[in-house]
Amino acid sequence: MNFTHLLAFYEVARAGSVSAGAERLHVSQPAVTREIRELEDRVGIILFDRLPRGVALTEAGKTLFDYAERIFTLADGAENQLKELAGLGAGHMKLGASATLGVYFVPDMIARFNASYPRVAIDLTVTNTERVEAGIRDLTFTLGFVEGPFDDTVLHARPIGSDEIAVVAAAGHPRAGQRIRAGDLVDQVVIMREPGSGTRAIVEEAYARAQLKIEPLMSVSDTEAIKRMLLAQHALAYVSLLSVRDEVRRGELTIVEVEDLRIERPLHMVWHKGRSLSPSSQALFDLVIAATAAAASTQRQQKPRKTTAATPTESDAA
Repeated sequence: MNFTHLLAFYEVARAGSVSAGAERLHVSQPAVTREIRELEDRVGIILFDRLPRGVALTEAGKTLFDYAERIFTLADGAENQLKELAGLGAGHMKLGASATLGVYFVPDMIARFNASYPRVAIDLTVTNTERVEAGIRDLTFTLGFVEGPFDDTVLHARPIGSDEIAVVAAAGHPRAGQRIRAGDLVDQVVIMREPGSGTRAIVEEAYARAQLKIEPLMSVSDTEAIKRMLLAQHALAYVSLLSVRDEVRRGELTIVEVEDLRIERPLHMVWHKGRSLSPSSQALFDLVIAATAAAASTQRQQKPRKTTAATPTESDAA
């Protein structure tokens, strides 16, 4: 097996036909057909089922495709890092971020980075923490941004702040400006993220520690949809403050203080312990650290909110 054979196989598999694969490779269709036949002869097994229109991978072909994808991902990564080390000012970073950070934090960091390094291409995948960790493990992602637990035996991590999960309502809600207790929400119209989401889990865990059970009237899988529902009706919702900071700043939404319960989660930037950061990844890393440090300093200088909800004590929970 050699890279020429493997690349022909990989591109045909991705394209779904020999002709489309040949176009990707900028070679003739007979040449690609010959490469694939030679590869099948070398490995001693059929890799494609020939169909009236196009081709389909056999089970053996699917196995080889998984390896080929990893091989060419690593090859592209090696080429990009060598280009950077050669001082070409170019490169390609692949980032992974869990939902809240991927929507409400990382895009701003990328915009700032691109202003200084416009020739570095960036791919951002927004998914859950578990998949971000998997992407770091298999070297798909150079850097990850997570708000959930992760395996610190495999990943290095740098704290980049914290996120509060708080009760939010429209500015005109009857509860706006009031202080409430966690128990008051048990029989209120409350909207939460869907079962299985990290935000939903951390709220339910906090209520369980306080010996309370919260059952939302509505479960919604999208934070933007929750915000629209808050503006359209008199409801309350537990959401990430990071996700509503713009609406709160504009006065559209307001934070409802829960005096006996404060729910926070740490935010981290993560990377593989066995992988050194490329120059562009290091530049993004440094930018994120500087930006979060500046934001934390500004926050400390600002006047704190009048009421600060505390983590429930044993007497509160009793």
